[in-house]
Amino acid sequence: MKDIAAQVGVSVSSVSLVLNDRDAGRVNRETASRIRELASTFGYVPNQLARSLKSKQTQTIGLVSDRVATVPFSSAMLAGAQEAAWRHGYVLMLVDTGGNEDLQTPAVQSLLQRNVDGLIVAATFHRTVETPQVPVSTPVVLLDGRPDADEQSTDFVVPDEELGAFDAVTHLVQAGHRRIGFCTVSAYPIADALRTEGYLRAMAAAGIPADPDLLVTAADAATADGITPARALLDQPASSRPTAVFCFGDQIAMGFYQVARSLGLSIPDDLSIVGFDNQEFVAEALDPGLTTMQLPHRAMGEWAVERVLAQIDEPSRAQHEAVGFRMHCPIVIRGSVAPPRDPP
Repeated sequence: MKDIAAQVGVSVSSVSLVLNDRDAGRVNRETASRIRELASTFGYVPNQLARSLKSKQTQTIGLVSDRVATVPFSSAMLAGAQEAAWRHGYVLMLVDTGGNEDLQTPAVQSLLQRNVDGLIVAATFHRTVETPQVPVSTPVVLLDGRPDADEQSTDFVVPDEELGAFDAVTHLVQAGHRRIGFCTVSAYPIADALRTEGYLRAMAAAGIPADPDLLVTAADAATADGITPARALLDQPASSRPTAVFCFGDQIAMGFYQVARSLGLSIPDDLSIVGFDNQEFVAEALDPGLTTMQLPHRAMGEWAVERVLAQIDEPSRAQHEAVGFRMHCPIVIRGSVAPPRDPP
């Protein structure tokens, strides 16, 4: 500022007013323009650390992620969070633990030592997340995770798994299907329970009795894990096999595509399929493209940041009422669903 003041011929305080955008009516417009031009030439940026000492805010939100940064499937959450933070003049500071639970506490402490204004804890899938121990004044939001039953003071956002499954099965019902199978995954118990409930509720709403023989379970969500349950459902006479299947995830759906093709079944003429997740490089790459439910990762990331900022603006943390939000999973229509070849 001394260099700029000397070149322009004004006081350091005048330069300070301009660089802090408080020059209106106090510094001549031409002079202010010259100061900003020189500041740009010198590569000047405000010292945020110095500003934070006065404002008590660093304009930084810390985010501790469990593999979210390294798994492309979940990376949209970070993109949404970063975009929302940037829109409000904040910076997102990320630490990814790589799935190592022992690193979460040091990661949180490291961010707190840098005086972040709020904290987001992000998970790679819908599960119970331990709320970190932080000062009462530090807002915390859980992203794609929920606190345990005893913790009622933490905001969280998760996908609406149950409604998403309901909509997926309803889409198949509206296409004319009544023998609708469901392949769930046991490795993700919360999503398993909620998506199963959505399937059963949609069947009941349509007046279709749920047939236990049409429900199968995969051990995990990879394509290879879907092969055995797919074969169990599809390798049987036409009168017994389902005309449509709702799959827990897109990779499971890919396994059903493979088994259907090996059995000479055409998708969607012989078998309609709906997935869940809308995974990049999976749903669109299948032939025909997979109709699936969109996990709202980007919108969830944005919501988490907005909730942190809302808490920062609260007059007192003692007045905070926790919000748990289940975000809608919209359907993405592609070519894997058609009316059954022989309507019942």
